Amino acid sequence: MFEIFDDRIEFTSPGIPLMDPKRFVDTPPQSRNEALASVMRRTGICEERGSGWDKIVFQTEYHQLPAPLVEVTENHTRVVLFAHQPLTKMDKDDRVRAIYLHACLRYVTRQHTTNTSVRERFGIAPKNSAQASRLIREAVAVGVIAPFDADAAPKLRRYVPEWASGGVTNSGM
Repeated sequence: MFEIFDDRIEFTSPGIPLMDPKRFVDTPPQSRNEALASVMRRTGICEERGSGWDKIVFQTEYHQLPAPLVEVTENHTRVVLFAHQPLTKMDKDDRVRAIYLHACLRYVTRQHTTNTSVRERFGIAPKNSAQASRLIREAVAVGVIAPFDADAAPKLRRYVPEWASGGVTNSGM
């Protein structure tokens, strides 16, 4: 089911995801019904690569929209896509979710999250880099991203999703 509102679109599907929603960007695709999925791929209804979520995250970043919200209950999954909203109108949860998904998307494309990338994601002017630093600190404090190189000077620091921080070395991703 999908519902269209003035400020958002909500997609609700029966069942719960086969993977943790926090890992939609980097987890390989899985299918509940491979026979049905195969027919849908052959008829062009869906693609096989499992890149749909990556495309959604990329487009929300490209258009500087609030990050999608995934809600999982006992019996269903809901994804909410929000209409444009200036950064000043986003609440803390929206900002943290956006930084987290930004870090995930950058990680799977072999890039790090930086002050510069966060400024680009939100359309923040270079002279307001302190605002991007505050957003990064907010996400680090909540524990959704972590420094890739904690010993680097603050201006040179790079970040990865928290789940990628355990096995990361300074020599590569």
